Amino acid sequence: MTAATPPAPDADPADDYRPADPDAKDWTWVLAERCPECGFAGTDVAGPDIAGTVHDLVPRWRAALNRLDVRDRPAPGTWSPLEYGAHVRDVHRVFTERLRLMLTEDDPLFPNWDQDATAAAERYDRQDPGRVADELADAAAALAAGFAAVRPDQWGRAGRRSNGSTFTVTTLGQYFLHDVVHHLHDVRA
Repeated sequence: MTAATPPAPDADPADDYRPADPDAKDWTWVLAERCPECGFAGTDVAGPDIAGTVHDLVPRWRAALNRLDVRDRPAPGTWSPLEYGAHVRDVHRVFTERLRLMLTEDDPLFPNWDQDATAAAERYDRQDPGRVADELADAAAALAAGFAAVRPDQWGRAGRRSNGSTFTVTTLGQYFLHDVVHHLHDVRA
């Protein structure tokens, strides 16, 4: 619960959402190298440890979403902790579906997801931080359960993004974890 969180601004149909600067980087390199910004390297987490790591990151997100400055953007083109939290909640949901596809289909092609369009359409900036924290925790529990259920012979199953990037179940989890850890770094949590 976020008792100290200021209320969301009143909805005004004339108020245009100010998107954050789009991130067009291909972050798949974190599967082989340590991220110089957040310190995460995909190779630090073995497949069977992904579920526990997903679970362990939730309290840090709850703390970030309970801050008084949760709605404050550090710069005009940078998301607030609330916007990052809503994004990370949705990342959990997207990767839960991608994991399901990889475990039930041979070499699936993942549906595209436009994170910036989602942020604008869902008005991340106006969501309730306490609800986002609860939904993030629920989404993390679902994804952690999915990774915990992966059998030893399934870690090498493949899936693809439309840009040609190929993942195994292991590297999908590692790539996902970098996103979550990196955004904790972004919000200084």
